[in-house]
Amino acid sequence: MLVAGKGSWFSYYFWMDDGKAPDYARTVNIHAKPGYDPCELFFDPKLKFPALTAGLSLLKQRMGLRTLLDVIPIDAGLAKGSHGRIPEDSGELPLLLSSDPHLLNSDSVAAQDVFHVILDHVFRE
Repeated sequence: MLVAGKGSWFSYYFWMDDGKAPDYARTVNIHAKPGYDPCELFFDPKLKFPALTAGLSLLKQRMGLRTLLDVIPIDAGLAKGSHGRIPEDSGELPLLLSSDPHLLNSDSVAAQDVFHVILDHVFRE
């Protein structure tokens, strides 16, 4: 298992030249991208009027024209923090609550066992 370093994340960018980046790299398109892209949270800072650019793209789509809503930056440096990292402090781990504590075998439950705990609650006798 690979875990990103603190304050880091793994980028899916596989191109060396931004001019050769696929169309979906600059769009919000979670189904085409091979990984999580935190850059989707930002407007491209190189755009002078990002809201206007987005609005014009949406207007073109409403008029039936094919266009890309390409307002996402390709700058991995904009994203700070990490995604999916295992917390270092055990107080930040997910919490599993149960109305039947006897169905929990210990103080902690492995992630892959949560499914079975839920099934035990639903189909208990």
